[in-house]
Amino acid sequence: MFYDMTGRDHGGMQIPFTALVVPRPIGWISTVDGQGRVNLAPYSFYNAVSGSPPMVYFSTTGTYGDNPTKHSRRNAEETGEFVVNMVSAELAEQMNVTTTMVDYGVDEMKLAGLAPAPSRFVKPPRVARSPIALECKYWKTVEMPVEEGREAHRATVVFGRVVGIHVDDGIVKDGRIDTMAFKPVARLGYSEYTTTENVWKMRRPDDP
Repeated sequence: MFYDMTGRDHGGMQIPFTALVVPRPIGWISTVDGQGRVNLAPYSFYNAVSGSPPMVYFSTTGTYGDNPTKHSRRNAEETGEFVVNMVSAELAEQMNVTTTMVDYGVDEMKLAGLAPAPSRFVKPPRVARSPIALECKYWKTVEMPVEEGREAHRATVVFGRVVGIHVDDGIVKDGRIDTMAFKPVARLGYSEYTTTENVWKMRRPDDP
């Protein structure tokens, strides 16, 4: 099979791209607007991009209701801050609730029945039950190329520098993060998700 992504010819299939680049970690982004109102939304186009300095990104696509862009991007640009919360297996349902399209200014954290916890260096709160939270200072937004005929689906990438990390003591073992202790949720294709439950070690050939 071959799929022409330039012409978006998928031979009657749903778009295969996002079902092939898997699994994708989920960045559960909490922000506040200029009035201090909380926003919480998950992004599966999220990842770390640098260790020195420690940088992460999340990518938004399209508009959001009557707004020209997603609330997370708008707030991060307006306030210069955001927090990345880790979605553990026990928080999967609450994460899904926060995908709901709501009006600007509506607090999805409350909508999902989640309690906030204060951050140390930034104003946006973190999800109290999340085992890991990355406090970030906004760096820049990069506009992606726009496909002809799909202008409403334009994408942007929002970058931030990690300035603080919250880690639940219960997931630390011998000075390392125990991934199996919280089972992070990742996105697959379509409406499919997975959790990290199969972990093994493999040393590099030049690792003493």
